[in-house]
Amino acid sequence: MRNWLLPEYIEDILPAEALHIEIMRRRIIDLLMVHGYQQVFPPLLEYEESLLTGSGSDMSLQMFKVIDQLSGRMMGLRADMTPQVARIDAHLLNCDGITRLCYANSILHTVPTSLTQTREPLQVGAELYGHAGMESDIEIQQLMLACLAMAGLNQVHLDLGHVAVFRGIICNANISSELEAELFAVLQAKDISTLKEICRGLEQKIKESLLLLPELYGGKEVLHEAKKRLPARQEITSALDQLEWISDELQPVVETIAFDLADLRGYHYHTGVVFAAYARNCSNAIALGGRYDEIGKAFGRSRPATGFSMDLRELSRLVEQAPYPKGISAPYDKKNKELGSMIAQLRQEGHIVIMELPGQPETTLSCDRKLVKRNGKWNVERI
Repeated sequence: MRNWLLPEYIEDILPAEALHIEIMRRRIIDLLMVHGYQQVFPPLLEYEESLLTGSGSDMSLQMFKVIDQLSGRMMGLRADMTPQVARIDAHLLNCDGITRLCYANSILHTVPTSLTQTREPLQVGAELYGHAGMESDIEIQQLMLACLAMAGLNQVHLDLGHVAVFRGIICNANISSELEAELFAVLQAKDISTLKEICRGLEQKIKESLLLLPELYGGKEVLHEAKKRLPARQEITSALDQLEWISDELQPVVETIAFDLADLRGYHYHTGVVFAAYARNCSNAIALGGRYDEIGKAFGRSRPATGFSMDLRELSRLVEQAPYPKGISAPYDKKNKELGSMIAQLRQEGHIVIMELPGQPETTLSCDRKLVKRNGKWNVERI
């Protein structure tokens, strides 16, 4: 194998795309910060058990693992930043009130989540801890939509679901954890034939309800149909009411909303509303999130929590990329204080200024202007 070849689904980001992603990242982080979300930088490496605590348990197969040469313990390269941020909230900040945190950094996956995605996503997200009401769910979802709009995506489709619907159906049904995991997998894949097969031995009402879930996808009529045909349990009715209320609140700021009652993404740690944002010309969700009130429990401090995350690398490919900006060419003259002052001023104003090195007049970055001294004064002129 040639030394310059990269592993599958791992790639370099070249200057034009890197600038495009970085501008997008800065704008999103600035937007999150003015909404009160404080940025954190968790470590890339942690002990395996910490990363697999809470929400991380779903990510075990997605995590690269290594042996720590200092302690001999197993360490993991993070596959998701949510459990790390939960640990920070629980132990390092330890606030009694509401905490708002945000992040933007690389994560690593052992396998890509789809054939078109990288194994090194650039994850940006926001988490809100300490509030259990639907108002914080609305805040997080509106903030996610605002971040997508800031990135250049205004036409977004939003899918809403609620894990309490599935849990309400199977509660008190004496279903083993293994069967529950199977049901979760086939419902998430909407594999109807397999679902029918594994539901054979279940009570008729439970079986009918589970087989109905994949069909409950669409507009508000889905909620009305669910209320009529699913078991009349308090947790199910409450979940459906929450979804209706949230959709009414979001209607003015999102293009279309649909309900997917078989969406169990992150079922093992989500405790309430789950959501996924989609854009045109992309089959994958561009942003994901939901409520996970039990995530801090594993760290010794159970707190209500809700949040979202998105992959900036995937997002950047959906937004038209501007060409790399051209710079201003400046002659090499370190002793000329007037020239140095002019270069410093231009750079402070945000211009790219490339000083030509002796014996190498051509710059690696193309320039469309140059600094020229005329009548004793330095001026910027078009090339």
